[in-house]
Amino acid sequence: SGFSHFSGEGMGETILIVEDYDDTRCLMKFMLETYGFRVLEAADGTEAIDRFRQQKPDLVLMDISLPVVDGLTATKQIRQLSSPADKIPIIAVTAYGDIYQDKALEAGCDALISKPLDFDKLEPVLNQYLNS
Repeated sequence: SGFSHFSGEGMGETILIVEDYDDTRCLMKFMLETYGFRVLEAADGTEAIDRFRQQKPDLVLMDISLPVVDGLTATKQIRQLSSPADKIPIIAVTAYGDIYQDKALEAGCDALISKPLDFDKLEPVLNQYLNS
């Protein structure tokens, strides 16, 4: 796997996981921590915006279907909060795949990956956006 350089201490990049299902979020957190990332968590869009504002992660994995404030709305608000200079990658995560592709990109997401999420799908995306 191309993540050998993340083993051990890793790069220590911080990833914000926005996901309303606890078990899915725990699994993603475990998977990312295994590869040496720091993980922040949010269970809905409002929480995601707060976490983002307070802790400025290096990348956001944004579930689209969220309670309170959905992922696309949260993405738009995060984009308004951050200057284009810090252009933090936001990766949309959805079980509905292609129907959201255009909407996600319009809202300010950089890419979209479909659920169920596995590391083979996630790895090239993380490599692309974190090792540039």
